[in-house]
Amino acid sequence: MFIGEYKHSLDNKNRVIIPAKFREALGETFFVTVGFEGSLDVYTQEDWDVIIEELSSYSRTSRDARLYVRHRTSKATECTLDGQGRIQLPQVLIDTAEIDKKCVVIGANDHIEIWSEDKWERYDAQAEENFEEIAERLSKGTV
Repeated sequence: MFIGEYKHSLDNKNRVIIPAKFREALGETFFVTVGFEGSLDVYTQEDWDVIIEELSSYSRTSRDARLYVRHRTSKATECTLDGQGRIQLPQVLIDTAEIDKKCVVIGANDHIEIWSEDKWERYDAQAEENFEEIAERLSKGTV
């Protein structure tokens, strides 16, 4: 399980530190791709294999399925940590997530997310504002 929030910055080579608490669980090779709400998602090899299997199950005759599969896979990149616990993000992912320099790496239970710091702060403030209402809807099974 990945938990916690860690603020970092991209260096001049587009590298970001992956928090030490996450490194061992990620394994030697892992994947980064576009996420939801403007984040980047980081998956272990095992979880990425499950996602690929799910994507492969979608109908190739469905335009929505093709769009979704192409978007998730065309932006994906395979990563390994360097000796200092960093990964290098491709420019396309940096642009997609609108990360200029400051970013936040968060644990999201079964995966990691990388956010632009500004975007994360706005999103988190909105989540905090609606937290109890959402929790109640989830407990009633209406979400």
